[in-house]
Amino acid sequence: MLYNLLYPFHTTFSGLNVFKYLTFRSAGAAITALVVSFLLGPAIIRRLRALKVGQQVRDDGPQSHLNKQGTPTMGGLLIIAAITASVLLWSDLTNKYVWVVLFATLSFGGIGFADDYLKVVKKRSTGLRPRQKFGLQIIASMAIGVYLYAYAGDPEAAHLSVPFFKRLVIDLGWFSVPFTVLVIVGSSNAVNLTDGLDGLAAGLVGIAAIANAIIVYVGGNRILAEYLKIQYIPGSGELVVFCGVLLGASLGFLWYNAHPAEVFMGDVGSLSLGGALGAMAVVTKHELILIVTGGIFVAEAVSVMLQVASYKMTGKRIFKMAPVHHHFEQIGWPESKVIIRFWIIGIILALVSLSSLKLR
Repeated sequence: MLYNLLYPFHTTFSGLNVFKYLTFRSAGAAITALVVSFLLGPAIIRRLRALKVGQQVRDDGPQSHLNKQGTPTMGGLLIIAAITASVLLWSDLTNKYVWVVLFATLSFGGIGFADDYLKVVKKRSTGLRPRQKFGLQIIASMAIGVYLYAYAGDPEAAHLSVPFFKRLVIDLGWFSVPFTVLVIVGSSNAVNLTDGLDGLAAGLVGIAAIANAIIVYVGGNRILAEYLKIQYIPGSGELVVFCGVLLGASLGFLWYNAHPAEVFMGDVGSLSLGGALGAMAVVTKHELILIVTGGIFVAEAVSVMLQVASYKMTGKRIFKMAPVHHHFEQIGWPESKVIIRFWIIGIILALVSLSSLKLR
């Protein structure tokens, strides 16, 4: 909004020229999301406590988590408020990709809100039924896939670039639509599964946001993209601002979610953050790099799938508990150690993903 309102006057007031720079607006977006989180956080937490919207802790989970019973959840509403306000304030609102990623954030956040509401307010044990939950996620992601493939006017929409290879680009054709569904739904649920320890998911999303900001900036700059032999997506550079928003919103929420957490994000937060990361990867054609950048999210999701498959096929469990962060708790790691070590691995994976820009 500020860009659209103020930048047209830069020829009269030269100082307004600063709004054309993505770096300036990204920093402003991150700070705004952080400030919104600080301002709204206490009020939202108090309101959630007053409504008795508390986390239900499983009896068969780690015993150290029993004291988390009743901690306010659905704090992801704070994340969505910070993201929406900051995106609308600092982004170029004529950019189609901004609206695509914001749609993913809000639609998946809405699905998460419905799931949380049924679980913690209506006291339904499962929230949305799995078919309902995945069905809504598939519909939202398919809408994005169809738009990018058929209506966005992007000739690269059906192309899949392979990290570490200069000229290996796969034309997916119409299959890009179901592939989009797979990426966004998978990313959203992977972040959801990771959200089991205080600050773990929020910290990892912040790390991924920083790495994505660099990747998106390069892919949205014609000169840099040509130099590094990666796909150039005109207009996608504006998503650098969205990366700044994700960083600020994640850090702002982490202020209240750090161990011991005052509030949990719930599905409304984790699904929206995962949806945003997935949509951004699809738009910028870095779906496979997302597997590296979000390696911890992938590991958490895979650990659950392996655990379920192993138990159904052999009656035995691979891990003491899944997702895998609970496994490490069960073998004696304190919660804070698991969180910090997973963050460290997340930083290493982010650096590896950035190296893919040059090592081709």
